[in-house]
Amino acid sequence: MTVSRIAVIGGDGIGPEVIEQAIRVSDAALRKHGGRVDWNRLPWSGEWYKKTGMMMPADGWEILKGHDCVLLGAIGHPDVPDHITLHGLLLPMRRKFDQYLNYRPAYLYAGVPCPLCDHDPVTGAVLAKKPGAIDMVVYRENTEGEYAPIGGRLYQGMPHELAVQANVFTRRGCDRIMRAAFEAARKRRKKVTSITKSNAQQFGMVLWDEVFADVSKEYPDIQAGSLLVDAAAMDFVRRPESFDVVVASNLFGDILTDLSAIITGSMGMAASANINPERIFPSMFEPVHGSAPDIAGKGIANPLAAILSAGLMLDFLGHVAAADAMREAVAKLLKGGKGLPPDLGGTAKTEEVGAAVAAIV
Repeated sequence: MTVSRIAVIGGDGIGPEVIEQAIRVSDAALRKHGGRVDWNRLPWSGEWYKKTGMMMPADGWEILKGHDCVLLGAIGHPDVPDHITLHGLLLPMRRKFDQYLNYRPAYLYAGVPCPLCDHDPVTGAVLAKKPGAIDMVVYRENTEGEYAPIGGRLYQGMPHELAVQANVFTRRGCDRIMRAAFEAARKRRKKVTSITKSNAQQFGMVLWDEVFADVSKEYPDIQAGSLLVDAAAMDFVRRPESFDVVVASNLFGDILTDLSAIITGSMGMAASANINPERIFPSMFEPVHGSAPDIAGKGIANPLAAILSAGLMLDFLGHVAAADAMREAVAKLLKGGKGLPPDLGGTAKTEEVGAAVAAIV
């Protein structure tokens, strides 16, 4: 049996707390359903930067290349500027390892309160959203677009200081994320919505639209449509049921997936994968919520996003039964309504939530 090597970067804030529970649940699922992975914990973080002046050692990228996947907790330290932590580790990893497919699902589980509601068409009574009413996945382009490090600053500190930040869109970059979205739609409800702003961004987003039109012609079985990002933000709130697979640029996908997380209950439920589909380089899996330094060390962080992210990783590695068991265990915990973390209305500590999920798998 092939044993996968996983680089574990707990990182900052609540990252180490939630990632240990993800490992705990993964190990429990693998013991029961077959398979094993080797965890290699790496201490790279904002604290590491404060001690060394670097986010990782000089040979850090080579170290990571020796692994099949990376499981990341969170990056972001209150004493270190975000542009150092993010550009010292997270964003370069996505580019260096060509993790161009950022996958972020949003699903409304039974037992999770939704801030949105429905109305009875006859009586007008307010009705809670039904479980499964929101079920979408966002395919976010992850290596270029608005987050490309192209630009610079002149005359810093002077009255006429200048900053230029350039968006970068390539036909190749648009094409490959869109094809991935269409392929995913064939396994779901056969609908892809492209997010654009080509009415105002006349170069990069017009190219995006043109590539989407070209790719959609090759998938006549898929319902394809486009929305301006401001209209999409409105529809994520007023009719989220209308979305199946969403494909978006780096910035638009980032913003909209925070919104999709909140309407399905909590940022503490938001899992994600940064995938190199060709498997030339390691793929990276992480919860969306960030380091949350205000609650770090209190033992109240919700570990479910990290657990679900680890489930995505096991799926990617071929441990499908274990991954399915992890998702089903999370669903059972939520539906039961007991042992929930504070952000979902419960009182359970981070370790207690992890232990409860591990017991179910």
